[in-house]
Amino acid sequence: MSSPPTVAIAGASGNLGASMAQVFLEPAFRARFTDVIVLARGNSAKIQQLVSKGARLRQYSEDKLEEALEGVDVLVNTVGPSGHKFKESLLRCLPRTAVRLYFPSEFGVNHYLHDFDHEEWNAKKHHFRLTSQLIPNIRVCRVYPGLFLEESIGPWFGFFTKQGKYEAIGSPAQPVTYTSMDDTGKALAVLASSPPAAVPAEVYLSGDSKSFAEIAKIMGEAGAGHIDVSRIPLNEYKAQVLSKPSPTPERYLRFLMAEGKIDHRSEGLGNHNHLVQGAGEVEAFKSMTDLAKETQGRPWVDSD
Repeated sequence: MSSPPTVAIAGASGNLGASMAQVFLEPAFRARFTDVIVLARGNSAKIQQLVSKGARLRQYSEDKLEEALEGVDVLVNTVGPSGHKFKESLLRCLPRTAVRLYFPSEFGVNHYLHDFDHEEWNAKKHHFRLTSQLIPNIRVCRVYPGLFLEESIGPWFGFFTKQGKYEAIGSPAQPVTYTSMDDTGKALAVLASSPPAAVPAEVYLSGDSKSFAEIAKIMGEAGAGHIDVSRIPLNEYKAQVLSKPSPTPERYLRFLMAEGKIDHRSEGLGNHNHLVQGAGEVEAFKSMTDLAKETQGRPWVDSD
């Protein structure tokens, strides 16, 4: 019987990377791997916290990436938007390593469905095109959790909880999928410890799918009080956003929410929850109701 794989996480000093690395180090998931390696340019308090929990730190320089990946079977790339050049350097060294399974830095919405250009998503498309050219023999899996539950119910998406109003683009009844970073990390740990051939090329996760109207009711009952829900016409809003491009994705995500392109229910784009839930894998995903209870119905009120 072959030994469990060794996994390396690039970008573990960032918010998402650190969150995922912590999940990989939980006893139930750590047992799935021979080693959990965090790749970092230098040391930091966040990295040391991961090391204290059992991670192994490998500091790298761009001219010695192969050494940093020595003995690694699975690579998880969580490097953020500012690191596209490094991500490409990392990708180009993979053919000379033992990596058999690669998770590129997606972990959001499936932007391959979009009918418009955006600088950040175009860079991810370019990266994925390079995978087919540079690493055709390495399994590549793109994971789409939708929007992160912990970071989404705020004014940047039209949720003005403190003011008692939500502004939906399009129909307030359109469900949108929200998955917690913790659950995304758990799902990723299950996938990363699976035989590469059994891992799909794309994985949709569906933590909880709720509409603006449903979220207003959930937050209201949890302590926010009555929340009015209004709507902004979809076509008008989308045309306005596309006429004035911006480097950050929030305004684009708002009309994608309305178009059903972040709806990972089985009735929507579908999902692969069955691959990671049940049979002692991942229990029920965190729900919008769980978030409402934790925040007493007032997530992100300080930012409203």
